This record gives sequence, structure tokens and C-alpha cells, in this order.
Amino acid sequence: LAGMPYPVGAVLGRIAASGKYKLATSGGTDGAQTASAVLLYAVDATLADATGIVVARGPAIVSRAGLAYDATVDDAAKITTKIGQLAAAGIIARDGV
Repeated sequence: LAGMPYPVGAVLGRIAASGKYKLATSGGTDGAQTASAVLLYAVDATLADATGIVVARGPAIVSRAGLAYDATVDDAAKITTKIGQLAAAGIIARDGV
């Protein structure tokens, strides 16, 4: 993780060139536009790269209400897309978990 503080439940995408994670964006071409992990503990990577603990494959169930998205994921359709991408990795977002 790099460049910013990440909250618990951050929906992450993996940058293809470096293998690092960042918030999954709604667009782009670096690989991070595809949601592939959820951060389990808050990480502050403001000053330097930091290691975080993520769920990167399932089967796993996470709380839909506990997920945090990049600012570009700003409407219901984009959120649904990210939840579908996580489901493809076996990470299921459910209400009331």
C-alpha cells in the first residue's frame, strides 16, 4: 500500500506492474481498476509504503456496510461493479454481517 491512509474495509485493486495494492478505482488501466481484495486493518501509508493485511481470495464473507471505496466509485452502479469483482475472487459482500 502506498500514498495515503487506508481505512478498514478499503476495497483494493492490485497494480499489475508493481504488485502493490491501492484503492480500486472505477477506471484506469494499471490493473487497480479491478477490485481484488479488502483491507482488514487500517494502514497509514502517507509517508512510505506500508504492509497491510488483506483478504484477497475466498471463500470469505465481508460486511457490505463496512466497505470503503475510492472517491471515483461514487454511485450505486459502480459499487455494484466492485462488489461483483470481489465476488469473482470469492469475497462475498453481505448486508448485516
